[in-house]
Amino acid sequence: MIVAIAPQKLMMNVDEFFDFVNAPENRNLSFELVRGEVIEVSRPTRIHGRLCARTAFKLELYAEKRKKGYVVSNDSGVVLEHDPGTVRGPDVGWYEDAENFEDLPRKWGDVPPRVAVEVLSPNDTARYITIKTTDYLDNGVDLVWVIDPESRTITVYSKTGVKKLTEKNTLTGGDVLPGFRCKVADLFVLPQAAKKPRKKA
Repeated sequence: MIVAIAPQKLMMNVDEFFDFVNAPENRNLSFELVRGEVIEVSRPTRIHGRLCARTAFKLELYAEKRKKGYVVSNDSGVVLEHDPGTVRGPDVGWYEDAENFEDLPRKWGDVPPRVAVEVLSPNDTARYITIKTTDYLDNGVDLVWVIDPESRTITVYSKTGVKKLTEKNTLTGGDVLPGFRCKVADLFVLPQAAKKPRKKA
């Protein structure tokens, strides 16, 4: 009888994980640390990247207008727990913990984003998203927006409940981002799609 042996879990603390992900041999890979366990995550698709860019753009415009807060993207790491270590990387994050560029953490910060945005990938399971969303909300994140490219919906998670928005709805920031408004449909467009057709003479 042949017995299959599961590969041993790779366990690290936050500092060890930082050195691990920044090692030359891992520069083209993506990881998260979940309660001390190293988890490899997939490389995003172009649709995924487009939705991240569009959402970050909308939030950046809001930050510029409000003169408060700042936006990060590209799965920038944030330490949610130290013992055991959990380092998550939201696709887009809204922070209010720095006034100047020089104040930004050189490594991962310990202050969670006020808003964390996750764009679903084809291999994301419901369980994975539930655990990740719970990690955010249990560790200081006020709002989590989960964008689904297939259904073109946004599910808004907060400590008070869950709300699903379609392209007919408008995404707002509530008390966390006062005055922020964005039509859900506006996230699923390309600039050239907004061009009006030329009138025939």
